[in-house]
Amino acid sequence: MPNRVASALLVTAATAALALVPVSVAAAEPTAPPGTLVASAPSPAPIPGSADARRITYWTVGPQDRPALSTGGVYLPAGTPPEGGWPVLAWAHGTSGLGDDCAPSVIGPTLPERDYPYLQRWLDEGYAIVATDYVGLGTPGVHPYLDGKTSAHSVVDSVAAARALHPELSNRWAVVGQSQGGGAAVTTARYATQFQAPDLDFRGAVGTGVPANIELALLPLGPGVPPVAISDGLTEYVLYILAGLRSARPDIDLDSYLTPLGREWVDRAETVCAVPFEEEVRGLRLGDLFSRPLAQLPDLYGVLNGYMGVPTSGYDRPVFIGQGLADVDVPAPSALSLAAAMTANGEPLTFRTYPGDHSAAFRDSQPDAIAFVNGLFGRARP
Repeated sequence: MPNRVASALLVTAATAALALVPVSVAAAEPTAPPGTLVASAPSPAPIPGSADARRITYWTVGPQDRPALSTGGVYLPAGTPPEGGWPVLAWAHGTSGLGDDCAPSVIGPTLPERDYPYLQRWLDEGYAIVATDYVGLGTPGVHPYLDGKTSAHSVVDSVAAARALHPELSNRWAVVGQSQGGGAAVTTARYATQFQAPDLDFRGAVGTGVPANIELALLPLGPGVPPVAISDGLTEYVLYILAGLRSARPDIDLDSYLTPLGREWVDRAETVCAVPFEEEVRGLRLGDLFSRPLAQLPDLYGVLNGYMGVPTSGYDRPVFIGQGLADVDVPAPSALSLAAAMTANGEPLTFRTYPGDHSAAFRDSQPDAIAFVNGLFGRARP
């Protein structure tokens, strides 16, 4: 595609995204560096306890390293910033869906009874929160669900954009995430010092319910496999993965592996938020969605691992992973295998298990996460 056509399309995309919020910062060209702030407006979904809450639009990097827009939220704690500015906690959210109306900066966390108290606790600890929506949620294009590198770019660039809006933010930052966001947070830890601007100082990451090695569960999919309906939540996750992969990697022609029913459901996955979609897919058999085995795709594991694999080496900052032993959304063996590989590779990992399920472990791990993050910043608790 000629550069002028690509630029025109990106400008159109920017215009569409900016229609979502009043523009208070001059729009940037698509050639602007990642992390460039495009717009800000009062947040329609502030975290309780935040002294200031803004919704932002900014440039980042999407699939295939193409310029892309993302939105997000910036939330400041009450009080006077400490010397050097508020330390920044980037929040990577869990699965909310793929439609534009699923963006957390618009609707708030998907599970306010779980997420809002968690985030408010970080505000109370004296951290500013910068919460990306990720590419494609509230901005043009399909959200590349579980695309680790794209999510890492969204996280890193949200911090740069937030500091352009609020100079009182420190350049020191860490990332915390749950579920989908747990994978995003850990992958961010692998790439943050590579992706961030020179004036940012990344300290480390916390991930809970990290969806590691989930790509292995996709390898046997095909006609009649699995032959029965599985957990509605897991069916939902698979459809979101297929929709994100199809958009991010059009070269693999995923539609050619799907039946008409399969294409209909993957299309549907692009537009529906997580809670209603789980109900919609109830009783759906994934084996009915495929016209031929997914394993016929050349280098299937390489494709999936390149798209959604959580790195097991190359970390240059500390990582904390918390896992629930009763988790059925992301079963414990996923995190245990990731932890084993990272430990074998000598990575700077702190790994903790908790007796509860997906949400309980997220909640119960917070005191350990706070102590870990405070240590990254050399902070005593306020």
